Amino acid sequence: MSESTALTIDWAGLAPLVIVFVAAFVGLLVEATVPKARRLPVQVALAVGALAGAFVAVVLNADKSGPVFSLGGTGIGSVIVDGPGLFLQGTIAILSIVAVLLLAERRTVRGGDFVAEAAVVADSAADVEQRREDGATEIFPLTLFAVTGMMMFVTSGDLLTMFVALEMLSLPLYLLCGLAKRRRLISQEAALKYFLLGAFASAFYVYGMAMLYGFAGTVDLAGINAAGVSSGQPRMFLYIGVAMIAVALLFKAAAVPFHMWTPDVYTGAPTPVTALMAGCVKVAAFGGLLRVFNVGLSSSAWDWHLILTVIAVATMIGGAIFAVTQRNIKRLLAYSSIANAGYLLIGVIALGDAVGQTMFYLAAYGFTVIAAFAVVSLVRDGDEEATHLARWAGLGKKSPGTAVVFTILMLALAGLPFTSGFTAKFSLFAAALQADELGLVIVGVVSSAILAFPYLRVVVLLWLNEPAPDAPTVNLPSPMAGTVVAAGVAATLLLGVAPGFLLDIVDQASTFLNT
Repeated sequence: MSESTALTIDWAGLAPLVIVFVAAFVGLLVEATVPKARRLPVQVALAVGALAGAFVAVVLNADKSGPVFSLGGTGIGSVIVDGPGLFLQGTIAILSIVAVLLLAERRTVRGGDFVAEAAVVADSAADVEQRREDGATEIFPLTLFAVTGMMMFVTSGDLLTMFVALEMLSLPLYLLCGLAKRRRLISQEAALKYFLLGAFASAFYVYGMAMLYGFAGTVDLAGINAAGVSSGQPRMFLYIGVAMIAVALLFKAAAVPFHMWTPDVYTGAPTPVTALMAGCVKVAAFGGLLRVFNVGLSSSAWDWHLILTVIAVATMIGGAIFAVTQRNIKRLLAYSSIANAGYLLIGVIALGDAVGQTMFYLAAYGFTVIAAFAVVSLVRDGDEEATHLARWAGLGKKSPGTAVVFTILMLALAGLPFTSGFTAKFSLFAAALQADELGLVIVGVVSSAILAFPYLRVVVLLWLNEPAPDAPTVNLPSPMAGTVVAAGVAATLLLGVAPGFLLDIVDQASTFLNT
């Protein structure tokens, strides 16, 4: 092969992906070679070490901007290193470390939240027997494979690479959702719903990619953007392609009307997996949305602006209204996640004017929601989680420390001052105003006011109601779960009172390559 056609790879730019991907395969070897009794500490150390190494690699790449692959000196846009991609990769790495620690929790319930043998028939005698056993440790390599997909998703420069990343992040999650040790039928139902709807969403994505290729003659995002003003193909190809791609991405982001899977999956999946999805997958989904609409579709913004605005409004209002009616804390957090997807869509619609603020919102929300699910996993009726809100009544009188922590997290989700939720919403809405999206900001403020009600109702339940005689107990977490809660609360307060350092970082990292 001549030098003019040689493939050049920037291994340093690819390092975050490679580190996590290789660690996932090493995790599979651990399952095959290490005795079962020793697997948990080995897998946790491997996963945390790999994710920390990926974060270090992201930091070392901070000044880079360009394609990872080039052929004869010409960049191939399949994987892109730029400011938003690196920031989102770093955010996913840090949030994944926190989520892995929650996945590793074993003290709150004997053997952890995960089934030992997933192939055993649910609720059979063998299933009841295996509840005494430690949970499977295959969850850690599965998680690393999913995280690799997330990191690739936010740095993909063409639709084909993005599709591979989408499948890579989704398939392990389908499995993880069905691995709950208790209430296994509900967990398996959640996994099946997520898988079937996710498969439909993937089909929409492939069809949309074909339409955009027909319109632009390329799947490269920059090429599609250029074709938006120069293509001689029928514009209907563009409209259909954008609609189909948007369906798939909005499904992963849990936006209305593609949100119906969210409450059931969040409720049925093991709570640590729900935390992983609510924090890390949300970052990946909106990282992909930001890249597609800023790099690939900004030239045709007039064509998709109205429909995406309608979806954002429906998501903000729908998520807030349905959250008010919930009596299950996990379903409440699920509808809260839907409403927050609507707020983040404002940043997508505002394009380049709000990229940095949207990334700040993703980081702030990720820490808060993972910590909230960690607290939910600690409040138990025996071996079951006490998810009905009535069971949380008077918790502040029995476990004031836990109640204080959860109160801080609820106030942050409600967007009250001196919390990360307020700072994130204020900065995002301010950026949207600069982009002349006044209508969306008004709807966002109204939705936030509605959504504050269920959060504050939880706070009232914690502190002003009397506990029941058979009130649930708060299990003492291990240092791992304790670290998850502490990190979430610390980030929530720090980003609420001193957000300047992170806002400066996202401001410097808010420009996509090829925009």
